[in-house]
Amino acid sequence: MRSTALLVDARFTAHVNGPGDPERVERIERLLRVAERPERDGIVRVAPRPALPEEILAVHAPEHYERVAASAGRPFTRFDPDTTACAASFDVARLAAGGVLEVVGTVLDGRAQNGVALVRPPGHHAESNAVMGFCLFNNVAIAAAWLRRRGVARVLIVDWDVHHGNGTQEIFWESPDVSFLSVHQHPLYPGTGLPTETGAGEGAGATLNVPLPAGCGDGEYVEVFERIVRPAADRFAPDFVLVSAGFDTHRDDPLGGMQVTGAGYRELTRILLEIADRHAGGSIVFVLEGGYDLDGLEEGVRAVLETLAAPTGTTVSAREVRGHETENKEEGT
Repeated sequence: MRSTALLVDARFTAHVNGPGDPERVERIERLLRVAERPERDGIVRVAPRPALPEEILAVHAPEHYERVAASAGRPFTRFDPDTTACAASFDVARLAAGGVLEVVGTVLDGRAQNGVALVRPPGHHAESNAVMGFCLFNNVAIAAAWLRRRGVARVLIVDWDVHHGNGTQEIFWESPDVSFLSVHQHPLYPGTGLPTETGAGEGAGATLNVPLPAGCGDGEYVEVFERIVRPAADRFAPDFVLVSAGFDTHRDDPLGGMQVTGAGYRELTRILLEIADRHAGGSIVFVLEGGYDLDGLEEGVRAVLETLAAPTGTTVSAREVRGHETENKEEGT
């Protein structure tokens, strides 16, 4: 059985947005109950720690850091129409970013084979110098930069959130060593993520965007991951895989228009696990982004955890299954 580093912490509930905000405390409260009954062996519990300023500043401008820090202790701060903070939000955002680093470090150091970081606030909309879309610090980007400083040559970030991860794309736009692959609904907030957005300079071609129309479900997503994401990942040959795992692609999510179910998340996780097995020794960490229907969020997280429990060497891709079926037909069996 594979071992999985799992992080979720009640302190993430101290970040409180405005009334009616979908990125709400109950998301973590639900996942705390999920983590109490992981329904599998091999869980390595990981505790968060605050990210250091220099770890955050590796991807964010000093003025961005100071802007978020200035909210500390204030009852309410509104950064933009979608993004707010309370007195504790700065500390919680540092804890979320540092928590992801703890999970990534646990996998990198071999204390677990893969990991899941259930943190909030989310991060993939936060640009180098912009707070956006519920996101204060870009957790996945901070982790990718941390891995590069630890000597990991190539980091792949796959983003399956229903919204395009504009912040992650912007931060690594010119980086040849961090590849960003996003599959998202379009048109939808924030309006970025067209196929023509492929990076620039030394990073030209390291960004891949696959915008999909509303209504896509398990079949469409699995096909995209098999036909587009897998080949692109194979060409990049990552040494570590990070996943911006947003569960707002779920069919019941109020902010998206997709139709993905638990079965779909299992297949997507299986494909990404195979990519990590092939190139990165199985090193892959899933980081929570969106997901605003509580039942859908729980279903998606359980699907990821259960799939990561598969014994080493037993994952079989849908493409391989179809190949075996073709061979059997040709052989008359």
